[in-house]
Amino acid sequence: MTAGASPTASPAVAPVEAVASTGRPRSWGWVLRWALVAGLLALLLRMFVVQSFVIPSSSMDPTLRVGDRVVVGRWHHDLHRGDVVVFDGTGVFAAANPPARNVLVAAGRGLGSVLGLPIGRHDYVKRVVGLPRDHVVCCDANGRLSVNGVLAPEPYLQPGVPPSLTPFDVRVPADRLWVMGDNRGDSADSRAHLGDPGGGMVPVANVVGPVLAVWWPLGQARAVAAADPLGAGGR
Repeated sequence: MTAGASPTASPAVAPVEAVASTGRPRSWGWVLRWALVAGLLALLLRMFVVQSFVIPSSSMDPTLRVGDRVVVGRWHHDLHRGDVVVFDGTGVFAAANPPARNVLVAAGRGLGSVLGLPIGRHDYVKRVVGLPRDHVVCCDANGRLSVNGVLAPEPYLQPGVPPSLTPFDVRVPADRLWVMGDNRGDSADSRAHLGDPGGGMVPVANVVGPVLAVWWPLGQARAVAAADPLGAGGR
């Protein structure tokens, strides 16, 4: 070793060791912060903007299929005839005063809704056929449905599917909706509750919101647009 040489290993190694010793806590702290932010954003989206549901039955075939995960807007203002909506059927399609949920179950349901809640005992998905104050009648001598005296071709029904095998003539109250499934032969909708209190009409206030899109399965992702039963210009 020459007189000018001095050991340099220790100063060179020390900073590397310091970075190694502090890098992991910083990394985990960063992940935790972003996880909290992501969780908060997801919760806010669910509460105020959109919610995800899983379709459990074939009542909306072919528009929505069993297992589809759908994005639902959380608003019930400015609904249109032909919108596909998710709503709380308590007191209309389901028994009133459901039993209170366990707090932990409710919390788990809230977290699970980020990925998609199954349409459950009190949540339903149907198409709006009659808006407040509409007069909906089925069927005429040729088996056709009409809204406010206008024949409704209902473009979302499968060819050859009759609009209803159950006759009805209803006037929708000012704060209610008349809803039906697209798979008319396998849908317990407003027709199935004609004799119940409220006559099968769904309060507008019970609507979670319109179905905007199918997001899963990814290969079948698609928008779900309103389709007025009266066809183009029916509104």
